[in-house]
Amino acid sequence: MTKKKNTQHKKKATAIVDAYHESDPRLRGEKEEKLPRKYYEAEMFRLQVELVKLQEWVTKKGLKVAVIFEGRDAAGKGGVIKRIIEHMSPRICNIVALPAPTEREKTQWYFQRYISHLPAAGEIVLFDRSWYNRAGVERVMGFCTEEEYQEFLRFCPEFECSLVRSGIILIKYWFSVSNVEQERRFQGRALERHKLWKLSPMDMESRSRWMDYSKCKDEMFFNTDIPQAPWYVVPSDDKKRARLNCISHLLDMIPYKDLKPKVPKIPPLKEEKGYKRTAMHQQTFVPKKY
Repeated sequence: MTKKKNTQHKKKATAIVDAYHESDPRLRGEKEEKLPRKYYEAEMFRLQVELVKLQEWVTKKGLKVAVIFEGRDAAGKGGVIKRIIEHMSPRICNIVALPAPTEREKTQWYFQRYISHLPAAGEIVLFDRSWYNRAGVERVMGFCTEEEYQEFLRFCPEFECSLVRSGIILIKYWFSVSNVEQERRFQGRALERHKLWKLSPMDMESRSRWMDYSKCKDEMFFNTDIPQAPWYVVPSDDKKRARLNCISHLLDMIPYKDLKPKVPKIPPLKEEKGYKRTAMHQQTFVPKKY
């Protein structure tokens, strides 16, 4: 799909979604003034440069950083994670997005499968959802028992305190999206072929249990918003502002300095005598379709 056609498609999808909301007064919501595109892109790149500096500092100082991203479906977690890692090294900063537990994992200690993904010295781990699944989807959908849920709320603060004591910098973000905006994004996804994979029966079931999730979120915050690892709420109805605010906050959470690494000199190519390249007709090339 060309950029022009993609833009037209997005405008059409937005128009349909806006019309949908205007037809139902309960779904109308106020919008902030949009950030100018050039400003957003320039500021995003500036922050991404700072993330690279942070990466170098984490490596040099042997820091261990774990960042948790939680929130409702379509809250914008994936979008900010994508921007964070865009210019970073995957050997230092990586994403952990675990699927549903296997039958074997269901019999393990609940936190067990997350421990192996915690950062070692010089690493940054971004958890796209985390052990807080138990306080959200598992609780709402009945995938855990009442006893398992209550044990999670009791033990989770102890678990996180032990991580902090071990030297892990633990940062927790909750992306807060309104009922109106989540509906808008779901409707938009349904109209765009490249986003259909983001919609699932589980998403729709979650949507129908909005209030149940709200109650679970409140209870989760009450039990796990601790001084050693507090929750930071990111208002995310405006995706661009949410991304900038979250990344800016993340940079503020870890004091770092610009190490200004030396740029290595690129040596000139040496002419290798006696070397003969393989004939091109003996190699298989990708067809030139473009």
